[in-house]
Amino acid sequence: MKHYLVVGASSGIGRQLANTLVDQGHRVFGTYKEHPVHGHPGKLSYHRLDVLSDELDLDFLPESIDGLAYLPGAINLKPFHRFKSSDFLDDYRLQVVGAVKVAQTVLPKLKAATVASMVFFSTVAVSTGFSFHSMVSSSKGAVEGLTRALAAELAPRIRVNCIAPSITDTPLAAFLLNSALKKDANEQRHPMKRIGDPMDIASMAAFLLSDQSTWITGQVMHVDGGMSSVKI
Repeated sequence: MKHYLVVGASSGIGRQLANTLVDQGHRVFGTYKEHPVHGHPGKLSYHRLDVLSDELDLDFLPESIDGLAYLPGAINLKPFHRFKSSDFLDDYRLQVVGAVKVAQTVLPKLKAATVASMVFFSTVAVSTGFSFHSMVSSSKGAVEGLTRALAAELAPRIRVNCIAPSITDTPLAAFLLNSALKKDANEQRHPMKRIGDPMDIASMAAFLLSDQSTWITGQVMHVDGGMSSVKI
């Protein structure tokens, strides 16, 4: 049994990942920001964490953990000229600085494990230019750079990888899928002719956290229905 920290485990991909790891027999420490979630006693516990706060309280973790997944994010889409520079800074604090702060805080606990793994999250929009995605692409592009740099610095004891999904049926993306017309349009844009399911992404994250991926590090895994590489 391994011990994992899943930051942003209260809904969507994070909640699916936490439950998947529990189903695999592991102990999971999940975090939420606002809305408490019930876990599985002895298997999955939830703890409040605001990654934007100056000090992170992660005292609920054991001395050693085997993996970290960082999922807090935002999807702010509008024309570039309508963003303020402060909007970019706020998004960067959540998606990049938050990940850095959590990773730095738990790094000694990851180093205490025999081997360990970090998983971050990007977006297909980084490698495939989309209109109105300037903010999210900027922040997630930084996450991809952070992934590769940490993979080099922390090898061979700690593996660091990133997942770049396309649109997935989660509360975060609900505004893009809130009508049959929108959902169908998004499905048809993908070579696989459907949008992502949280399990599609969570299963890749669980794999990258596991001992089944011990020769994979510094990678950005595109779990995107073919969006980034296939044109039909």
